[in-house]
Amino acid sequence: MTLSDRRLLLVHAHPDDETIMSGATMAKYVAEGAQVTLITCTLGEMGEILVPELEHLAADRDDALGAHRKTELDAAMALLGVTDHRILGGEGRYRDSGMKWDDDGNATAADEIHENAFWHADLLEAANHLVPIIREERPQVLVTYDEFGNYGHPDHIQAHRVAHYAADLAAAPSYRRDLGEAWDVPKIYWTAMSKSALRQGIKEIREAGDLQFMEGMDPDNLPPFAIDDDDLDAAVDGSPWVDAKMDAMRAHATQIAVDGPFFALSNDVAQRAWGTEFYRLVKGTPAPADGSAFEDDLFAGL
Repeated sequence: MTLSDRRLLLVHAHPDDETIMSGATMAKYVAEGAQVTLITCTLGEMGEILVPELEHLAADRDDALGAHRKTELDAAMALLGVTDHRILGGEGRYRDSGMKWDDDGNATAADEIHENAFWHADLLEAANHLVPIIREERPQVLVTYDEFGNYGHPDHIQAHRVAHYAADLAAAPSYRRDLGEAWDVPKIYWTAMSKSALRQGIKEIREAGDLQFMEGMDPDNLPPFAIDDDDLDAAVDGSPWVDAKMDAMRAHATQIAVDGPFFALSNDVAQRAWGTEFYRLVKGTPAPADGSAFEDDLFAGL
């Protein structure tokens, strides 16, 4: 098998996470000829359903949302051009854990969790589903969440843990030789949002006419997924692929309101609000673009 010169692996928790956080990045690298592999850890069985005629798919009714969200994921990846997307351990191996909101406004584990929930997964077992993929695809760049899962969702936190543990195990030559030849991922990033860009996005979206967008959010006291610019390392300009990202978000119709503020923007505002995706480099050597504090390419320096 001939490997692409540039190989990107993303580990996300549920269908739609990948598009919201990394959709433009994925589309950009696919368009540039890189190999992009997406691993989704669950089918999002516990997600909220925003389409009234599909409410019967909910976990407390038909419990069929996961299979439907897989079709949404397939459609979204087709729109972004991603042809290699897999479910960790195979479909149904790990179930969406669900969540609730705590007193601080962050997500946390629900009071009742399914026995097969990803949050309950054995860390070594889950990592061993990812190790052979890392060794097979040999990515130079791995993208996942920070240790808080960006906002506390247990599946995001677990995806972070599994991705990092698997990367460590995959790099050890003596570990599970049956899972392939060792590969040490050179660069690992965490997805992030820029505080300054989020403040500006809220301002522009409200000026565009949606006064309810993020209503109640204090621009001077943003949630933990908003990161100080000094702690960001990469800003990937995906503005030429904003339309593809928006279309992919529409494909996740059960999770993202198609008449919501994401789609009510003029094209230039949308490009500024959603076209640049930010990352924190947690392994590897930063290689910022000339005259910038940020890398503009996740493969920079390799």
